[in-house]
Amino acid sequence: DSESLREQIEKTGTQANIPKKSNTLSNNDHVDWYFYKIRYLIENAFARLKQFRGIATRYDKLKQSYENSVALACIFIWLPL
Repeated sequence: DSESLREQIEKTGTQANIPKKSNTLSNNDHVDWYFYKIRYLIENAFARLKQFRGIATRYDKLKQSYENSVALACIFIWLPL
């Protein structure tokens, strides 16, 4: 399980939002499920962005060009085509 990771996070003064495995004896009352859902959506958005080769390898030399390509990729992902 990720108990050592939870302890390390608590030492820094932050709150861990990692659900425990279903086969553990303790419960998941400490998890903020709304925050976990939002985190899940953001992680999936980054995973979808990495499917675009130009974004994953950062072919653009200029910051503005890269930001524009990320914006176009996000539009492409979120628009129902």
